[in-house]
Amino acid sequence: MGQDHKQIGEVSERTGLSLRTIRYYEEVGLVIPSARSHGGFRLYTESDIARLMVVKRMKPLDFTLEEMRDLLTTLDNLERDDVDAANREATLERLTAFESAAEERCRSLRAQLESAEEFAGDLRRELSRRGAVTES
Repeated sequence: MGQDHKQIGEVSERTGLSLRTIRYYEEVGLVIPSARSHGGFRLYTESDIARLMVVKRMKPLDFTLEEMRDLLTTLDNLERDDVDAANREATLERLTAFESAAEERCRSLRAQLESAEEFAGDLRRELSRRGAVTES
């Protein structure tokens, strides 16, 4: 195994993803390990790990597997040297659409969090009003 390749256990530790999740992302074609050892173990490069982190960050924003795949393809296309100007522009527009979608989903999550915090505050005040001790 070359020094630039990591086995799945180390990748799991670095990304915070379970072995099962990493294998699942391979199964659905999101992140395929760059190599396999002679014994058949999955081997990942830094680029593979970066792709896993993109997927990990998309998950809490409720992007679908297809959207994840689309973004990874978009990012791959931006790395290519043989893309003409028109296709590069279209790819950048696609990336901009993903950025806008991520921002909108973040706004929605912030609103949900604000509502949840207000609810928790209401419960704390109710407990305080009734003389119960709370730990926050």
